[in-house]
Amino acid sequence: MAKKFVCSTTEPIVQTKAGKLRGIIVDGTYTFHGVKYADAQRFQPPTPPQSWEGVKDAHSYGYVCPMLDKETAIGEIMVPHRYWPKDENCQYLNIWSPSIDPAAKKPVMVWLHGGGFSAGSSIEQIAYDGENLSKFGDVVVITLNHRLNILGYLDLSPYGEKYKNSANAGNADLVAALEWVRDNIAGFGGDPDNVTIFGQSGGGAKVFNLMQIPAADGLFHKGIIMSGVFDGLLGPAPDKDSRPLIEAMLAHLGLDASQVEQLETIEYEKLAEAYKAVAPEIGKQGHYTGNGPLENEFYVGDPREVGFTDHAKTIPVIIGSVFGEFAFRPGVSHKYDLTEEEQMAMLRKPLKGSAEEVARLFKECYPEKNLTDLLALDTMCREASKDFARKKAAHTESATYCYLFNFEFPYDDGHCAWHCADIPFFFHNTDKVVICDVPGVSDKLEEQMAWSFVNFARYGVPDCPSLPHWDPCTPEDVATMIFDRECAVRHNHDDALYKAYMPIAPNPFAPPEKEDEEAIFLH
Repeated sequence: MAKKFVCSTTEPIVQTKAGKLRGIIVDGTYTFHGVKYADAQRFQPPTPPQSWEGVKDAHSYGYVCPMLDKETAIGEIMVPHRYWPKDENCQYLNIWSPSIDPAAKKPVMVWLHGGGFSAGSSIEQIAYDGENLSKFGDVVVITLNHRLNILGYLDLSPYGEKYKNSANAGNADLVAALEWVRDNIAGFGGDPDNVTIFGQSGGGAKVFNLMQIPAADGLFHKGIIMSGVFDGLLGPAPDKDSRPLIEAMLAHLGLDASQVEQLETIEYEKLAEAYKAVAPEIGKQGHYTGNGPLENEFYVGDPREVGFTDHAKTIPVIIGSVFGEFAFRPGVSHKYDLTEEEQMAMLRKPLKGSAEEVARLFKECYPEKNLTDLLALDTMCREASKDFARKKAAHTESATYCYLFNFEFPYDDGHCAWHCADIPFFFHNTDKVVICDVPGVSDKLEEQMAWSFVNFARYGVPDCPSLPHWDPCTPEDVATMIFDRECAVRHNHDDALYKAYMPIAPNPFAPPEKEDEEAIFLH
């Protein structure tokens, strides 16, 4: 069906601090792509964008940050992607809004993309498109790019004052983007005093990072962390001394410490090649390898380790994860045709002598699921998310809510939810990701999930009429909204299961043994 498109010499035009921008209108949604929110020199803090005369078109997405590795198109049915030209000059954002009336004061939802702190972009996933969520929720949706990997998170502070926050340059970009929102979003119909930041995976981590960055205080008012805290199989934390890494990179490039400034101008591909050549060995030695924020005066640190700042305590939070997270392996063929004994036979080897006890606890938690789904149960995000929720809920200045996305997809004879699988539902974009489609089911679930986020952004409470009442967490009670064919709130429902499961849980990243390939899930 054709959409109504508007883009004339006079509309839609919005005045920003730097100059006028012209977007487009698609079926009543005002859309502006590739809006420059900051500039920056390599390893340096961001600065306000240069102003311009006349009217600049905001019709094309801006550059995305260069990546350490070339993209590979794989698993697109599960997480469909799109790719875009890259450049270090990547501080751009995109806006979808129901109005450009400064008096409209719509809630603002700012999306922080995944990919850890080293990859991804504001448009990388098809499901990141903000039009449907803006229209459905009557909210302003923003997605943004920022510096990543060695451009955004490489600590050069031992080599001079001008590099004092190079380890957090990417997060400094995020602060600059939120400052741009504060200063300009009213012209796009948004309320700068009602801003929610939300993100998944690395984007979820960026949410709690910003909660711990004093420079971001007051720039946002609520946070949503989707599969953004991790435990379990990540290994010990490295030390925080970046000199072994930097010196190894310099040596690979034929330079020494007196020539560190040459890292500012060497072409990115050579810099990335040097990093990739030396970082694995540096990491094996337990040293800093970058590609993530570093605690300093700018960033207070992970709140689960150092505690929440006084301001972070006031931020209402939703935190959640999905049932399978890194379960990208093919599903068990015809699993619903297996007898219970056949299912148990598939569990005994990977779960060792604990299979019967863990299976019993699993059935208590998830009586509707097949026992073979135990092989896909998340071991990285769920327990970490509950830990975050308990610690945040200890501060009663604001509420903390927890969710678990439990939906089974019509793929491989029934595939549990994987990392990123909840994004199309929360963005109201299941129409763009065909694997989500279950007639009579997915449309309803999408509305419930999108409404919960929209109402949280608008009111700070995720309740909506089509869902059960969503209780906030307490330190003793992680009340979890289960998003599934039938949604329900459960209280500490999987604590006993995880206590028994975690000590013997299979490593989701280990290659499957040949005889187990049909029983374990990897893409």
